[in-house]
Amino acid sequence: VQLQASGGGLVQSGGSLRVSCVARGSFFRANIMGWYRQTPGSMRELVAEINYTGITEYADFVKGRFTISRDDVKNTVDLQMDGLKPEDTAVYYCQSRIVLAPGDLDILYWGRGTLVTVSS
Repeated sequence: VQLQASGGGLVQSGGSLRVSCVARGSFFRANIMGWYRQTPGSMRELVAEINYTGITEYADFVKGRFTISRDDVKNTVDLQMDGLKPEDTAVYYCQSRIVLAPGDLDILYWGRGTLVTVSS
């Protein structure tokens, strides 16, 4: 299984971007799909995640601005980012806990990051 992220870029403060991630390969279910971000010198931090029942969790610093969604037919997870601020500038990483076959424990996968830059 591989996670492939796309959609980063440069946007002005107050603007919007959408990042997407697709899980490629054969598996039973993605228990959780989510997005993390990291800036130089800082720990990677949770931005938002969504489980297979649709329950979402957001970091306080993005509540009301970002929306996470998933499509289990396409095996994708999207993060719609509105009201972007310069402090949202970071490399955004897709993460998923995937069950390869029924009854298996889930396995943690990371995608390569995509850079989001918000100019002031």
